[in-house]
Amino acid sequence: MRFLLTDEQREFGRSLDALLTAADTPAVLRAWAAGDHGPGRALWGRLADAGVFALAVPEAYGGVGPLPVEAAVACVELGRHAVPGPVAETLAAGVLLAGAGGPVAEKWLPGIASGAAVVSLTLEGYGPYAPDADAADAVFTVTGDELRLAPGPGEPSASADPARRLFRPEPGGAPVAKGPAIRAAARAAGDTAAFATAALALGCGEELLRATVAYVKQRTQFGVPVGSFQAVKHRLADTLLGLEFARPLLYGAAVELASEVSRPGAGAGAGSAEGSSGAGAAVAAAKVAAGEAGYAAARTALQLHGAIGYTEELDLAWWLRRARPLRDVWGTPSACRARVLAG
Repeated sequence: MRFLLTDEQREFGRSLDALLTAADTPAVLRAWAAGDHGPGRALWGRLADAGVFALAVPEAYGGVGPLPVEAAVACVELGRHAVPGPVAETLAAGVLLAGAGGPVAEKWLPGIASGAAVVSLTLEGYGPYAPDADAADAVFTVTGDELRLAPGPGEPSASADPARRLFRPEPGGAPVAKGPAIRAAARAAGDTAAFATAALALGCGEELLRATVAYVKQRTQFGVPVGSFQAVKHRLADTLLGLEFARPLLYGAAVELASEVSRPGAGAGAGSAEGSSGAGAAVAAAKVAAGEAGYAAARTALQLHGAIGYTEELDLAWWLRRARPLRDVWGTPSACRARVLAG
């Protein structure tokens, strides 16, 4: 397979990069971590105006999706700029609610597409925590074949990323949908969350590498830039290779997901037991590759920056703290490898 992004897809990525560069995301991150969600919600609205969250919502509910390739392009840029908020979870919720259908889809999907609704969720098999539940307008949980709306975000738990707080949603809440379709929709939503997280991790790794290359060109030792040392060049080259090997896996998974959605009879809740294994394995491969590459980029960045790398004053610290959680959430490396082998 020979796959290249179209001119329109590349321009979409460039437009998001320009939007986020002008938004000063480090300042937004600091506010979000301090509990001030106002700047983050304002940025969320501008991203929604650019069509980001409509990519996972079917046209019948005011979206333009599902469009996995464009979603990958968007999430890589959001990862490069470390946009706060439950990005992967909101995109996954779009798939989940579309599969559920009925009143819950009609109520929430238009708001997700327009950016008016920020959503977090938990799914069986992926851990009990809902990221950024305190900033979400809704927190959905799936248990068996029941979809529930949590009555509250619950208590916060420790998180390595202060701008990505974890909550165990309050138990209870009346079911808003139930039946076999919920199980299939939850499988598709889990794949979407893992896929979006892989793209975020790839973007995070790209920014860590870019910042590190710029730094080693400026930092000197023995009268020359440390970037001229062969050992430093080799470390950066290894980091670049990891990221570049992850990229085709990510877009390959996007093609698999798009093919699954377009299968006859797949419908809005694609992800049935019959059709999810191929796309699921491709998503798992992309997730482990991008997650490991992003985390390796963080380790390289920290080593080559030295102690200054993890200081609060340096914006790099926000990307360093994000790389490992992105590697582990929505499918740890070991779980993803097991799924690839099973697939």
